[in-house]
Amino acid sequence: RESRRLRKEGLIPGVLYGRGEPQAICVPERELRSALTGAGGLHAILDVVVEGASAPHPSVLKDVQKHAVRGTVTHVDLHEVRLDQPIQATVIVELVGEAAGTTEGGVLSQVTREVTVEALPMEIPEHLEFDISGLGIGDTARIADLSVPDGVTLVDDPETVVANVSLPTRVEEPGEML
Repeated sequence: RESRRLRKEGLIPGVLYGRGEPQAICVPERELRSALTGAGGLHAILDVVVEGASAPHPSVLKDVQKHAVRGTVTHVDLHEVRLDQPIQATVIVELVGEAAGTTEGGVLSQVTREVTVEALPMEIPEHLEFDISGLGIGDTARIADLSVPDGVTLVDDPETVVANVSLPTRVEEPGEML
């Protein structure tokens, strides 16, 4: 009941996990939306002010629960971080360009859409771009081929396939039988 009342008032209930016991919090929906659609995206550092605390708690978004039908945010989990210690985060891989193999009739497949990186909270990129224009038919791009900004390290296995270009498969339809 309390959560429904908070949502009607424009607040989103949540939990702040950190150094001590988890704390129940509520975040104004508009402020959360503007913070998460800003420059940092889902990796934005949020300054959470808890009643009775002397200083804000820098936090990152760990989980978002949305309403199944409306798609509105119903609950958030935030994790308190130290700005001077690296954290791990999941970052989206965006393919840019057009693979040379697709113009020759090949089919591009993006196998891995997200990778795990480790960096200081303020240095985590919103996404990583990978230029696929050099991929021909039969070529494969791996995590080791991704370029990351300084201070960011890839945590996942470097041999994991990100994308590949392969020949299209033909489906033979059985001929008419008389």
